[in-house]
Amino acid sequence: MATVHKTNGPRTAMVSTLARLLPVLTLLITAVPAQAFLARPVIFASVGSVTKAPSGWLQFCSENPAECRASPEPQQDVKLTPDLLQQLFTINAFVNDRVKWTSDLDRYGKAERWAMPLDRGDCEDIVLLKRRMLEQAGWPVGALLITTVEDPKLTGSLHAVLTVRTDRGEFILDNQSPEILFWYETDYRFLSRQSASDPNLWVSLVDPKALPGPVLAQR
Repeated sequence: MATVHKTNGPRTAMVSTLARLLPVLTLLITAVPAQAFLARPVIFASVGSVTKAPSGWLQFCSENPAECRASPEPQQDVKLTPDLLQQLFTINAFVNDRVKWTSDLDRYGKAERWAMPLDRGDCEDIVLLKRRMLEQAGWPVGALLITTVEDPKLTGSLHAVLTVRTDRGEFILDNQSPEILFWYETDYRFLSRQSASDPNLWVSLVDPKALPGPVLAQR
């Protein structure tokens, strides 16, 4: 006599349907934050005049000239997609977790030295590693701009972050935060950054807090 396996017809059908829909639902759930993020105002920082490059950058380039060459490709903003945005978050988080902040004084016995870090380094070193990893992932170097800022929480304290320039605006990758923010969402006073056309040409930045009220209200 044959054995009959009883099944709950409607429940089995529902489970099967959910199994088929799960990849689609997952994609939709992860896409919603990205779409909301990309829907924010597109505002670019105001660039001022040419200014002096940081001494640490000059020292780094003298030791690592290949890291400091201007790209032969024409300057262009990256067309940001949800996948590229996720790549930004992934690389930013990886470097922030991998490199333990350590002062130059503790590492090298001097106040300022820029170097590519392994597992220890200060803010400039961390920025250098993010810049290299993004470039190796296919991002144009002209969109990866090392930027100097002043942290108002620490009066007179200078800090370095990475500005990533895209068609959706300019993002800040920062070792002091797991978040990626638009430049106008930070509390920093922006001082200078690399030119998009040549990493060895540095330009001053206009104070980003002098923005129209309605724009800030959309943050």
